[in-house]
Amino acid sequence: MSSDAKSGDSSLLAGLHALLGSAFPKTCRACGRVYQTAEEFAAATVPPGNHASGLKAAADDDGTVILECFRNCVCGSTLMDAFADRRDASADGALRRKRFDGLVGQLVERGVEAALARGELKKVLRGEPSEVIVAAIRSARNEA
Repeated sequence: MSSDAKSGDSSLLAGLHALLGSAFPKTCRACGRVYQTAEEFAAATVPPGNHASGLKAAADDDGTVILECFRNCVCGSTLMDAFADRRDASADGALRRKRFDGLVGQLVERGVEAALARGELKKVLRGEPSEVIVAAIRSARNEA
């Protein structure tokens, strides 16, 4: 494998971890359980009560539309996380968009169509698997 392929592979994985890292680890205040990753959080928690999805749209104090995600910890305590529109105008929001766009660019360089790359990255951010991204990483590893 060429050193360019190795650095591209590492860069893609590091970028994915940076995007996911903004919300995790997440700790339950009631029992202290720590959910290290989005995948672990999704697998070990359930939506509360009769809410099939655990998702609720709301407005922030400044009128920004946010998505609230409610999940019950293994201890039964309800955990909540809020996700704002990706057009967050803060410095952190700009950094997240820059990282996301950089990852899209890396996937496009590996032959993935831009719209598909965006969709697959969003899947990963939701804790879902992406065969497209796995294939792109494998492809980069085999370019030697």
